Amino acid sequence: MARYLVTGGAGFIGSHLCRRLVGEGHKVRVLDDLSTGKRANLKGVPVEWVEGDLRDGALLEAALREVQFVHHHAAVASVAVSVAQPLFEQEVNVVGTLRLLEAARRAGVRRVVFAASAAAYGNNPQSPKREEMRPEPASPYGLSKVAGEYYCRIYSDIYGLETVCLRYFNVYGPRQDPSSPYSGVISLFARRLLLGQPPIIQGDGEQSRDFVYVEDVVQANLRAGQVERAGGEIYNIGSGRSTTIRELAGLLNHLLGAALAPQFAPARPGDVRHSLADISRAGAGLGYAPVFDLAEGLGRTLEWMRSADLRG
Repeated sequence: MARYLVTGGAGFIGSHLCRRLVGEGHKVRVLDDLSTGKRANLKGVPVEWVEGDLRDGALLEAALREVQFVHHHAAVASVAVSVAQPLFEQEVNVVGTLRLLEAARRAGVRRVVFAASAAAYGNNPQSPKREEMRPEPASPYGLSKVAGEYYCRIYSDIYGLETVCLRYFNVYGPRQDPSSPYSGVISLFARRLLLGQPPIIQGDGEQSRDFVYVEDVVQANLRAGQVERAGGEIYNIGSGRSTTIRELAGLLNHLLGAALAPQFAPARPGDVRHSLADISRAGAGLGYAPVFDLAEGLGRTLEWMRSADLRG
């Protein structure tokens, strides 16, 4: 049994990870300012709460006491917010990550697993995306995640702090709140369809994404915490399959027995055109293999949305 700190642990991905760690018998401490995360996401889960800002040095020091492993998910996780508020986003994502790494080093933490992003690839037309490709972020958010990766490698090289970076592609699943400005396209589409409203596609709908179910992302985190090599290695975490936004709307319609044609709106600035993960390095290095296909994951997500009544 180990003690873990999960930053952003009250959020969508973080709460799934916390539940899994507690279920495996570990002690889990959550650091979250609750700006987007919710205590309800961990209702009934015996975690230790530290509420506050990642950039608070004294709070970080307290949160890291007796911690062996950190899973770092606290972030401004939105391209749109990063475009609208780049200084704020960089302060949280870049400076906050640096503060965490330095505090972890001083606290004697063994390993930090960093939630990186496929936004690192930007609009590079090469597909699928491979980790050795040069980063070409197309938004402040993408840039901040690349900076976090470099800081992780530097802290491993210079200070000996074990780090692993997981480049998430488009993560979806239960507890992804469709009312949040940080929410993904799947929860937004699903809510509208459950309300009998057509999904709204920003752009022409031919942009494509690699959608990965949240439990597969949790699997990757657990493996990253156990893998032998941890010197700033970067791994793509996706499904290895590409789906256009038009296709997504059609599949959700099919699963709900609906036939609501999408409406179209202007594309969002900073959005990438195509995103598909080559997950062979994660398979070889982490033993990562996604379990859930898109239809099953969407079915589970829709079931949760109905039970949680998050349609309105």
